Amino acid sequence: MSARGRCARVLPSELNKVCPERGDEPATHPSKMSDFEVVPNLQQSSSSVSRSRRKAHFPAGSNEKENLISWIPENIRKKECTYFVESSQTSDSGRIVCECGYLREQHLDDAAKPPIFLGKEWDPSRHIQEMPTDAFGDIRFTGLGQKTGKYVRVSSDTPPRVIYHLMTQHWGLDPPNLLISVTGGAKNFVMKPRLKNIFRQGLVKVAQTTGAWIITGGSHAGVMKQVGEAVRDFMLSCSHKEGDIVTIGIATWGTVYNRESLVCPMGGFPAEYMLDEENQGSLSCLDSNHSHFILVDDGTHGRYGVEIPLRTRLEKFISEQTKVKGGVAIKIPIVCVVLEGGPGTLDTIYNAITHGTPCVIVEGSGRVADVIAQVANLPVAKITIALIQSKLSVLFQDTYELFTESKLVEWTKKIQDIVRSRQLLTIFREGKYGQQDVDVAILQALFKASRNQDHFGRENWDHQLKLAVAWNRVDIARSEIFTDDHDWKPSDLHPVMAAALISNKPDFVKLFLEQGVRLKDFVTWDTLVYLYDNLAPSCLFHSKLQKVLLEEREHTAGSKVPRLQMHHVSQVLRELLGCSTQPLYPKPKQAERPRLSIPVPHIKLNVQGSSLRSLYKRSPGRVTFTMDPVRDLLIWAVVQNRRELAEIIWAQSQDCMAAALACSKILKELAKEEEDTDTTDDMLALAEEYEHKAIGVFTECYRKDEERAQKLLTRVSEAWGKTTCLQLALEAKNMNFVSHGGVQAFLTKVWWGKLSVDNGLWRVIPCMLFFPLLYTKLITFRYSDSWDTLAFPCLVLSSLELSESRMCSPRHPKRFGQHGVTLCCPTGVNFNIDQCSPNGTDPYKPKCPETNGDSNTPIFPEWLTVILLCLYLLFTNILLLNLLIAMFNYTFQQVQEHTDQIWKFQRHDLIQEYHGRPPAPPPLILLSHLQLLLRRGLLRQPEKLEKNEEAALLSWEMYLKESYLQHQQCQEKQNTEQMIRDIAQRVDVLAELLDLDRVKRTGVVEQRLGSLEDQVSPQCWTWGPALWDPAVCVCPTGSSTALGTKELALEGRPEERQPPCHVLARNLLYPGSHILRFPVPDEKVPWEVDFPLYDPPAYSAEHKDMAVQDPFSLSLESLLKINYNTMDGLIDRQSFHGLYTVQDGLPLNPMGRTGLRGRGRLHCFGPNHALHPVVTRGRGSLKKMLEVLVAQYPLSDVVSPGSREPCAKGDNSTGGCHQHTAASLPATSLAIRPASFLGGKVLRKGFFMKDVCATHTHVTPVPLQFLQGCDPELCIRWQVLDKRIPLHANHKELLHKVSTLLGAYY
Repeated sequence: MSARGRCARVLPSELNKVCPERGDEPATHPSKMSDFEVVPNLQQSSSSVSRSRRKAHFPAGSNEKENLISWIPENIRKKECTYFVESSQTSDSGRIVCECGYLREQHLDDAAKPPIFLGKEWDPSRHIQEMPTDAFGDIRFTGLGQKTGKYVRVSSDTPPRVIYHLMTQHWGLDPPNLLISVTGGAKNFVMKPRLKNIFRQGLVKVAQTTGAWIITGGSHAGVMKQVGEAVRDFMLSCSHKEGDIVTIGIATWGTVYNRESLVCPMGGFPAEYMLDEENQGSLSCLDSNHSHFILVDDGTHGRYGVEIPLRTRLEKFISEQTKVKGGVAIKIPIVCVVLEGGPGTLDTIYNAITHGTPCVIVEGSGRVADVIAQVANLPVAKITIALIQSKLSVLFQDTYELFTESKLVEWTKKIQDIVRSRQLLTIFREGKYGQQDVDVAILQALFKASRNQDHFGRENWDHQLKLAVAWNRVDIARSEIFTDDHDWKPSDLHPVMAAALISNKPDFVKLFLEQGVRLKDFVTWDTLVYLYDNLAPSCLFHSKLQKVLLEEREHTAGSKVPRLQMHHVSQVLRELLGCSTQPLYPKPKQAERPRLSIPVPHIKLNVQGSSLRSLYKRSPGRVTFTMDPVRDLLIWAVVQNRRELAEIIWAQSQDCMAAALACSKILKELAKEEEDTDTTDDMLALAEEYEHKAIGVFTECYRKDEERAQKLLTRVSEAWGKTTCLQLALEAKNMNFVSHGGVQAFLTKVWWGKLSVDNGLWRVIPCMLFFPLLYTKLITFRYSDSWDTLAFPCLVLSSLELSESRMCSPRHPKRFGQHGVTLCCPTGVNFNIDQCSPNGTDPYKPKCPETNGDSNTPIFPEWLTVILLCLYLLFTNILLLNLLIAMFNYTFQQVQEHTDQIWKFQRHDLIQEYHGRPPAPPPLILLSHLQLLLRRGLLRQPEKLEKNEEAALLSWEMYLKESYLQHQQCQEKQNTEQMIRDIAQRVDVLAELLDLDRVKRTGVVEQRLGSLEDQVSPQCWTWGPALWDPAVCVCPTGSSTALGTKELALEGRPEERQPPCHVLARNLLYPGSHILRFPVPDEKVPWEVDFPLYDPPAYSAEHKDMAVQDPFSLSLESLLKINYNTMDGLIDRQSFHGLYTVQDGLPLNPMGRTGLRGRGRLHCFGPNHALHPVVTRGRGSLKKMLEVLVAQYPLSDVVSPGSREPCAKGDNSTGGCHQHTAASLPATSLAIRPASFLGGKVLRKGFFMKDVCATHTHVTPVPLQFLQGCDPELCIRWQVLDKRIPLHANHKELLHKVSTLLGAYY
């Protein structure tokens, strides 16, 4: 037995060895903690620990470490045994131990002879007390490199919210998008190598892609070891950017080997832990591949399973939390993954299914997992005791002798209940079509479970889509959500579209665009404000926006930072695009636009108090859409340097060439201010990419039509600040674009003015010498518009010569650049003391050399100093000259590589300079100035294209952009490297298919038989009860229509027939109590079937608030006073089902055994009458379309407003649960006088089994249907009458009868 570490027994010297940074005595703290609300310092710690402090390890002396040291002992406890009672058992070494399992010396000093407990038996509730924990901090596994995790020792009674607070606030874990609870065999087991690889890869993939937490038992054995090795392999193969996988191990403190090394009252940072499997004995070591450990302590030693209740409560608490990420708010889903396992694993699966947690069973892993997997596709009626016995004999060969007959009955009952909830059960089979990966099976299981209970109708699909977006699994969204089962409206996708944009999920953005989302309808002013409000804080554009807001606050002398508006964004964009552009978002003149706040359930996006769905619900007369939504989204993506997202949005743009050039300009300007080198390189690379996009589109346009392509260069773009493509290219210094042949041809036309470019030189020279020849047909002119045409071509040509002469004249010195080198050679050195500074303090005199004290002459000879100075200056000039030559050489090489581009780019400046000067020489230049004044001052009409012509030009540009994108895709496919990657991928897929085909061939016969059974089973249900074997299940005639089975009919799936025996009244845990029913399998339900082991417990609740109730005891004397099958005073004991059997003074439940004797929570033995009102109304003018008034309770299905979800039953009672009705629907009066309702009609008097029924009680409901007007006061929820609504089976039957009675659609 390993020694148990106790802080009270650790000597100061030993304490310094374990935690050398701490003192000798631990601090004293309160001894008990009841709940989270009363935990001291908890809320303060929550606010003090910020998200920016999250680090993997706390440095010594840091605030985070000190905060953790002070917080944990105040809020987290351990358990200690305070009374030593000698046990009959001994330790592994034969020493005497206490009832708690620890040795005497491992107890506190006062535990040996406590006077208050002397002479009493050991009681865990009294003799185990809580005290501040002494084991927490960082755990480092010795000999395994730098593997370090977090650990804490907690009491088994610790509230889950405290542990969750520790993990998220102090350990720095982000709340998960998914919780994966892996359970199974605690001992090492053998799996097929292929199945092991599939499981490891799939589990890690789903955790890494969805941001999930994996919770296991934390030990280095069994399924926990498999999970740890899967995480280890992933970490070794992945890059650093992919992040870590959070793997939490919840283990029992008393079963951890070498746990004394973790004890450190002031925290271990780190605590060294040795993994020693050889000497661990009956204990277990912690797995080194887990990142976090929660060690649950109940004060005992060597007892496994202590952590299960706390783990269950923690998982439930986490699954009830809501996480908002990227604009999507979801409750954290949970899934249970099962490998192998024994009896404890079966209990875990049963509890998970009972609480609505979906389970994924990995077939082929062994034992319990294989038992459930092999019977999962069978009808529940075929899962018999004999079948389970045969399965256990094969899969549990070593321990089969331990299974008693009662144990077989219990296992059969639990497996039947597990298989009955098929919507929560998913079997992963190796080689099954569509389920080659475990991650797909896990996510499909969650989707399948989410379609049943929590949501229905469109909300169900919205919930599934939010899950897919949160997990970033676009493949699951395509295969499971966007199917033919549901028609999506584009407006329904707007909230998740915004979420995908914010969280940078381009695949989902592309998917939503394919599903019909129009950016024109999606992008509004409020949406843009919301997007810019959610910029990443690390983004440079975000800091520039904050700077603008702070400057505005200083100008307005306000105390608060103004709220972000689009004119603030426009101010920053104008700085990036240049002052030549107009503001993209002008400042509004009126007051601030009102914001609507319409809260929408299931989607909580807190943006200044409004939900995201409310952004798309506006008043009809208000214009909220922007001028160019594609431009707005493109700018938002580009300023955050989101390459893939910006590429998708640019592909949707219409003015694509201007958009690409503007993006290039924005990125280059941001790169100048970016401090991160990697981000700067990414921005410059993306800017170059957009320049190539603009060149590619312009090339396509120039090939098709040169004239229209040149119009695109000079077209004034209203969307991009009333500038042109050519101006944007010049501002961004895009030399490649300006040097394009089409742009140069346009510049040539501008240079020639109105003269045709085809004129020969021999024609131009005579016209220059004698300008009247211009009016002849010697030279030709063109009449297409350009920038600014000259009034007189003769003046143009003559002004060129005059301007050139002025440029070259000495009065206008303008040089490209000047470089000079000065070689300094000293002509002489003056050593006069009067002309130098002795200390070198005079800046106008050189420092004097060292001199002799007597003669004031230099120590060194003058001739030597002159020689050394000359040599120094010579070598210095040589080095400087070589450096200058190298610089010139580098500059020349750079210029030489881009000579053509530089010359063509500067050619534009030359042409623009000549074009901007007055053409006439003095004094005729006055005429040119006068013409310029008239054109720009009086006739302020810029040359613009007509709207129709501009629209046609943009459509033509967009068409050629699509051609360019298709050409790019073809080139990528023809690329050699891409072809090699495609071939490698195809080979991998082919190898995978061949491997799967081999697996399928080995079990093809078994799969065909299973498929045949699946096809035949529905036919057996339709043929009626005559095909059922009476030895398997005998049920009374006519009872099949009154069974209280929960049946969920899903859209697009065939409805399953009700099982032949009642189900709800046999749930093991009786509702509202801690009573466990006796397990009753389906085949043992009828009273006619012999069941010698049947020994149910007795339970009859006492209702103090009810005047009418049967006696609490089951004494024969009191029971003989009850008259059954007739009116017994005020109690009607007649059943609508007919006469029922009375045995030993108690009635027997006519539907069979329930596993409980007595009347349970019901008031009377025998029938307990209940009323189920069905309230309907016509939907508008459609008489064939009905709406039914329904209510949905938490974690339950839809029920009628006058009834509650069925609860429980027993052998002597058949139903009855608490009635819940609408305000104007008194259930009591309805039950007594059903005819008092106007227009009411009794649909059916029948039998209803509820889960509160017992052996001697049952329920007989009276469903009443009456027509109700459109009164909003009575509306709990109006639901369109449809067979796809998830309902209880009896309610579905009642609605079907209502639709038949009124001739309505069902």
